[in-house]
Amino acid sequence: MTTLFAKIIRGDISSDTVYRDELVTAFRDIAPAAPTHVLIVPNKEIPTLNDAKAEDKALLGHMMLVAAEVARQEGVDQDGYRLILNCNRDAGQEVLHLHLHLLGGRPLGPLLKRD
Repeated sequence: MTTLFAKIIRGDISSDTVYRDELVTAFRDIAPAAPTHVLIVPNKEIPTLNDAKAEDKALLGHMMLVAAEVARQEGVDQDGYRLILNCNRDAGQEVLHLHLHLLGGRPLGPLLKRD
């Protein structure tokens, strides 16, 4: 199954790419939830974190380091940013291709609204 993100990684769909290397691609979200909203996506299709394997350990760590680099590039590293990884429907995962949301550029408030 080819996801929307796989099509972006291949260049079939245009995106505002802010970072790319042999392992990951990072691009601006088309419906940003904050002034800075970048998606960091592995170039390898992994549907959810539940589908990651032991051999993906270095890739997952690399995604975190790329997130810090993108935060520096975007100028949100000092004031702060949030990384979100949703897993499956109840968490709000809309595209079944593992990805990190990097959000920043304003105070983000509490992580969840308390009931």
